[in-house]
Amino acid sequence: MVDSFKNIDWENFHFLRPEFLWLFAPLAFILIFLFISFNEEVKWKKVIAPHLQPYVIKKGSESLKKWMQFMLIVAVSIATLGVAGPTWKMAEIPDKKLETPVVIALDLSQSMMATDIQPNRLERAKFKMKDLLAENPRARIALVGFSGSAHTIVPLTRDYKILTTHLDGLSPKMMPFYGTNLKAALKVIDTITAITTATAKLILVSDDFTEETFNLLKKYVSQGNVIVETIAMNTIQGADVPAVYGKGFLKDSKGKTVHSALNSEMLKKLNSIENIHVNALTLDTSDMELLAKSIRSNLEFNQENEDVKNDWQDEGYWLIFPLVFLVLLWFRKGWVIYSLLILVSFSSCSSEKPFKDLWFTKDYQGQKLANNGNYKGAAETFKDPLRKGVAYYKDQNYEQAIQAFQKDTTAMGAYNLGISYYKNGDYAAAELAFGRAVEMDPENTEALKNQQQAQQIMQGENEASVEDAEEAAKEKPTAKNEQNKSPEDLSGGGQEATKKDMEKERLEETVNTDVRKGKELDEVPDDFESGKQNNSQKVLMRKVDDDPALFLKRKFLYEVKKEGIKPEKNMDKW
Repeated sequence: MVDSFKNIDWENFHFLRPEFLWLFAPLAFILIFLFISFNEEVKWKKVIAPHLQPYVIKKGSESLKKWMQFMLIVAVSIATLGVAGPTWKMAEIPDKKLETPVVIALDLSQSMMATDIQPNRLERAKFKMKDLLAENPRARIALVGFSGSAHTIVPLTRDYKILTTHLDGLSPKMMPFYGTNLKAALKVIDTITAITTATAKLILVSDDFTEETFNLLKKYVSQGNVIVETIAMNTIQGADVPAVYGKGFLKDSKGKTVHSALNSEMLKKLNSIENIHVNALTLDTSDMELLAKSIRSNLEFNQENEDVKNDWQDEGYWLIFPLVFLVLLWFRKGWVIYSLLILVSFSSCSSEKPFKDLWFTKDYQGQKLANNGNYKGAAETFKDPLRKGVAYYKDQNYEQAIQAFQKDTTAMGAYNLGISYYKNGDYAAAELAFGRAVEMDPENTEALKNQQQAQQIMQGENEASVEDAEEAAKEKPTAKNEQNKSPEDLSGGGQEATKKDMEKERLEETVNTDVRKGKELDEVPDDFESGKQNNSQKVLMRKVDDDPALFLKRKFLYEVKKEGIKPEKNMDKW
């Protein structure tokens, strides 16, 4: 402390919060008040006999009273200077730690179905990616699929089980357009890695390394903060590309069978570019072990803080020591209480951030913002991950809500994580999160119900439209209320009911009671969070045996329609 004040650089001396120097104004008012009271006391002394003065105007020791007044002035002055933040030297700001995001870009074009690598290129690529995840690279990893268009399959996550689950169902048939549009994939990857300034790592798994690919990747690494790890999923001998449907092979515009083979010269050119690495495939897992080790070794790095012009070291906290000393000497009856009341009145009425942090916790401040409907501000203020996640969820920022709930390891945190994944459209991740919630708290029936609903959606269920029900009502006459003559007479005509009669009665009952049957559920039910049946919809769900990848296919089609994506002209189907 002494050394710090001995070496004051007066040329750089200034206050970080000079507005608090206005507190010297009430200090001046106190001085004037004390001066006036002293004069009034002198007047009384002139008219009162000296032997009566101690009993009339004097309270305690006169010298002690003056010392207390002096200490009050000094203490308030020291506190004011401390709050104003005196400083004369720059603070040493530690470098910012950044984490490398990893994106797997998987080629889902038809050529990946070639069989020069058994069982085929795509399946072997899936095996390799699972091997990579099994080695635990410890990074946040996203999965992007591309062919004629590119789509995010899984956003950045550390839950590798979700990535593995999504890998299983990927195939070229789920993509909206044929071809290999690497340019579109790089655009999608940029949107994923834009959340951080850290150097991103792209793992490109493809069998299409042409001159166009070379030019795209060369430009990409030169403009962006990214390292590209390429994995070629084909051989020098190559193989014919199988047809999309049926037997046989694809034909080009000249009627020749399309043959896809490894371009080794192009890979050598790619490997010569800085920040592009070509990874050789091996029969065992050693290739993915090396790649995972490379990711782990370069997972975190420090970024220097460039803008430090306002990062001055606050030296005001040193004034706490003399202030505490004066306060300890200030234990005269009533003075400490009066001083605390003054301090509280000044600080609690102030909206300045230092005073807020002094009297209110971050969670309390965040709750006040949430009560006023400012969920975004509340989420940024909360420290508790549960409250932060709930605020982001209410602000409909499901990506941030997911990141917050991932830090909550309780059963409720897993439940909330599942709801956030669900709202964000990642039903497979939601199912896993609800499953963890049920494992940690078997009595959480709402988590179990929501898990079952997520499973139903993954299996391809949705609600039939109201228009379909109305059409059914028009086509079929309403049910007749004729009294049956026997318990088995369901047709109203007295004869025994046939199978056709039973179907007819069931249809009429369905239409008249406003109960509709559905095959597919394309949107999240409004009652999903509570897990209760929405009686206004009255939907009877019917299970159908669809591939879980059907959801991703619908998702890609929806994105293509919403964003107006068109296939590039003259693009090959493979």
